[in-house]
Amino acid sequence: MLVRIVRMTFRPDAVAEFLANFETHKNSIRHFPGCKHLELWQDVLEKNIFTTYSHWESEEALDQYRDSELFKSVWKATKTLFSAKPKAFSSKKTLEVP
Repeated sequence: MLVRIVRMTFRPDAVAEFLANFETHKNSIRHFPGCKHLELWQDVLEKNIFTTYSHWESEEALDQYRDSELFKSVWKATKTLFSAKPKAFSSKKTLEVP
């Protein structure tokens, strides 16, 4: 399993537009082949910072999503709303402590 985290900083005036776009596409993203989990987080102090947290079957599954028309259309709309470059990284879970 691959864990993907993307932290995005939006212009304060663009937060509502981002949230509306995410609401429209969240189910399509979550049910894209290979996506096993999807969450959206909002920073407690800086309300214009959001993070997506997702689980993917594999790096190949994530790459297929990133090459899809769904991702291209969502990302095209999203990237125009940023006030800073997004930060993204992928990790593999090695241990979970119950």
